[in-house]
Amino acid sequence: VQLVESGGNLVQPGDSLRLSCRVSGVPQSLSFIGWFRRALGKERDGVSYINTKDGDTKYTDSVKGRFTASINTLENTMYLEMNNLMADDTAVYYCAAASVLVKNPLFEDEYVYWGQGTHVTVAS
Repeated sequence: VQLVESGGNLVQPGDSLRLSCRVSGVPQSLSFIGWFRRALGKERDGVSYINTKDGDTKYTDSVKGRFTASINTLENTMYLEMNNLMADDTAVYYCAAASVLVKNPLFEDEYVYWGQGTHVTVAS
């Protein structure tokens, strides 16, 4: 399984951005797909996840109401739509996938497959 992110960019506060994560290999075997981010000097934190089996989607509190995760199964691509971006959203964003049932889907250790990351910078 390979994951490739794209869509990172330099934007201004209040702008929107959509990240993409294309999944190749055996995407139908995946149970959870998550988005994570790592700000400079900080640990990698969970942003959102989708349970591919039942569609359950959750977000970390800081992005609720602003970010929306979705999956296009025909394109084997996951998206993270980010609205009203703030400086605190500046980070390298990663998508990740797991092929088993996970207990804590916003915890990075639950995931085996990772993309290379895409940079998002929010600055005026």
